[in-house]
Amino acid sequence: MALRTALVGIGKIARDQHIPAIEASADFELAATASRNAQVDGIPAFRNLAALLDNMPDIACVSLCTPPAARYPDARLAIEAGCHVMLEKPPGKTLAEVRDLASLAERASVTLFASWHSREAAAVRTTRDWLKGKRIRDVRIDWREDVRFWHPGQDWIWQANGFGVLDPGINALSILTAIHPSDLVVSEASLSIPENRDTPVSARMSLRDPEGLEVSVEFDWLEKGPPKWDIRILVDEQEALLCEGGAQLLVDGVEAMSGPDREYQALYERLAGLIESGSSDVDLSPMRIVSDAMAVAHRQVAPPFEW
Repeated sequence: MALRTALVGIGKIARDQHIPAIEASADFELAATASRNAQVDGIPAFRNLAALLDNMPDIACVSLCTPPAARYPDARLAIEAGCHVMLEKPPGKTLAEVRDLASLAERASVTLFASWHSREAAAVRTTRDWLKGKRIRDVRIDWREDVRFWHPGQDWIWQANGFGVLDPGINALSILTAIHPSDLVVSEASLSIPENRDTPVSARMSLRDPEGLEVSVEFDWLEKGPPKWDIRILVDEQEALLCEGGAQLLVDGVEAMSGPDREYQALYERLAGLIESGSSDVDLSPMRIVSDAMAVAHRQVAPPFEW
């Protein structure tokens, strides 16, 4: 029987990805929503999660699509009500918050899934497998997109706790830590922050692993035209390009793997497996890199940003 699931935060990502993924799943049923300003036709709607849980105590799973700053209290509420919880990325505003949720979920014997959708892109696992046993010489991440297209009018992302360009950039870091699981250290970073905003519009960082591998990272939110979501990897005498946000792998310019976008369907499949096995998945390595970069970064003032 499909688990009765509540979706909290009915914004762009919920409508574009979560709702279609739940509708396509045999494991989950969209039974209710909670949102201050939106609802889904034909689905019971509430202004907040507390009201939802009070009126629908049979909800078994809660998927949180609200901005990171709002997730912690709702996640605690859901876990304390005995619900399994999936968190959109990034899973919270601080590492301590999410670690507290993980401890709470363990004590409550419910599943907590801190999801990283880009890890489910078609070519990510193929890239990870291709890299096994190879010596990586260099990695360069170039992640550029147009904020006006991908986050139209979403002022929360420019506010403190909104992450700015690090919100899409963390997708690249989630892929990096999946294909090269290692204790990456941020050796230096710089953030460009518009003078009228709290969060960066562009970022650079240098990472290093214990073996001395250096990773250069550039994020930019003012890219015109199609996005550029590329991870370039030099291995021995070969060059791999993981592009299209992880959907395509080229080795020396020849396609080795590509596939359709089913990232969110895969996330809900993963969530179903975790619930069935009575386990959780709370990997904070991408968020730790972002947190460390923000701690050590040089900051410079950029021109004001207006929609």
